[in-house]
Amino acid sequence: MGTRAQRGALAPGGVVGDGRYRLLAQFGIDERAGAHLWRARDGQLRRDVALTMLVGDPADPEAALLGRRTLERAAHAATFEHPGVARVLDVLSLGSGISSSEGLLGIVVAEWTKGTDLIDLVAERPVEPGAAARMVRALAESVDQAHQSGLVLGIDHPQRLRLTPDGRLRLAFPGPLPDATLRDDVKALGSVLYLLLTGRWALPGGPPALPPAPKSPTGRIVPAKSLQPRVPQELSALSVRTIEDGDHGGIRTSAAILRALDQAAEAAERAKQPPEPSESDGTVWTTKKPTTDKARRRKLALGVTVLVCAAVGVLAWLGMMAISFFQDDSDTSGPPVNLADPTPTQNEGQSGGNGGNGGNQQVQTGQPVAPSEITVYNPEGEGDSPEDAQLTTDGDPGTVWRTDMYQQQLPALKSGVGLMATFDEPVDLAKVRIVGDSPGTEIEIRTASGPDVPLEASQVVAKGTMDQVNTELSLEKPAQSQYVIVWVSKLGGQEPEFVSEIGEVKFLPSA
Repeated sequence: MGTRAQRGALAPGGVVGDGRYRLLAQFGIDERAGAHLWRARDGQLRRDVALTMLVGDPADPEAALLGRRTLERAAHAATFEHPGVARVLDVLSLGSGISSSEGLLGIVVAEWTKGTDLIDLVAERPVEPGAAARMVRALAESVDQAHQSGLVLGIDHPQRLRLTPDGRLRLAFPGPLPDATLRDDVKALGSVLYLLLTGRWALPGGPPALPPAPKSPTGRIVPAKSLQPRVPQELSALSVRTIEDGDHGGIRTSAAILRALDQAAEAAERAKQPPEPSESDGTVWTTKKPTTDKARRRKLALGVTVLVCAAVGVLAWLGMMAISFFQDDSDTSGPPVNLADPTPTQNEGQSGGNGGNGGNQQVQTGQPVAPSEITVYNPEGEGDSPEDAQLTTDGDPGTVWRTDMYQQQLPALKSGVGLMATFDEPVDLAKVRIVGDSPGTEIEIRTASGPDVPLEASQVVAKGTMDQVNTELSLEKPAQSQYVIVWVSKLGGQEPEFVSEIGEVKFLPSA
């Protein structure tokens, strides 16, 4: 490896390619392939070009073999034309445009791409999410077309890309690694999106100038939304699911990324649109739609119910006074009735919800036990409204914890969302009551050995569907645990707005 190039011959003003290309400025190094990325001047055609120079010792058989493979793939890609990929103009190899004294294994010559380096683009702050989605979509189009032609582009290094003046990401320095695959291109799309959203690079072999993506204790990439709260849930999940391989429905094709980006763009556009004025129906015209806040409706309904009950009670009292006034014999009246202390029924507490696992059993329970802490359970690193988790145990069903709004039903982007209740000591759990106006939401009650266990390590002890405002899930037999998960495996709502909310959760131990 003691070549002239590596001793510093590759410097601005130097010439390569049998003296045809004069080096102007270096734009990065892909250490994985010894690829030095330069802007140069073509002395014959008097135009700027992009050079991907493979630096190495020609006497090293393995290095020479890898270099030839990269040049072959670059030559094969020279027939591919797309605005998102710089056109390959020439491929130089030893004995064909390169002398052994230059310390090079080969050069890929491409047209020069005007624009901005990605490192400079995110140096001050991440890109606005909507703009980042548009940039990656343009790049994904080129990847998708290349893959349909059986070509690997090799976009898995940020310094090989540039942002053009019209806002499109472009592969400026072609030359895929010898072992690069179609999957590598797809993972690179996710990593580029993550970079634009967070300023961090999530794949191995990135440039030293970019900090790597942080990882959780389980080794998973920390979602972009956790680093930048303004990032929409859909884009955050898309970037991580594209990068990681796993059992949670990872995104593995460029076509799937294009569809997901289109859906995210539609959701962002709908969010920007102002509400339409209501149609004339004899009421006063207003630019604001009637409120549809469910919590407010529930509180209003509760208030009306209380007023009706009070009115009925007053009328009943007046009726009793009238009867007692006209009765001649007070001894004929029955025993006094204490209306404030009705006799509890054996089935007290069942609320008509779709309870799972023995919901019709006559289970004797004690008073609800409040957890010492309730947080968003986040095994895949992506939490929904973590600041509102405590509202589910504040005693007020009108204050709710909501999931994020999803355009696809679970488990399209994640396997589920949930809450983790932690108790000071293990409870002998028999039932869980849930208050929430989210018909169709499917709930699993799980017990866990600790607060950070993966979902597959927890145990399902009850499950059911929230078909009514009040839902009670009964365990077949009481389960003792200090950690209880309320897991949402299916959201309420309908396409393209899937969301669930929980107003209150009560944990009832066995009596």
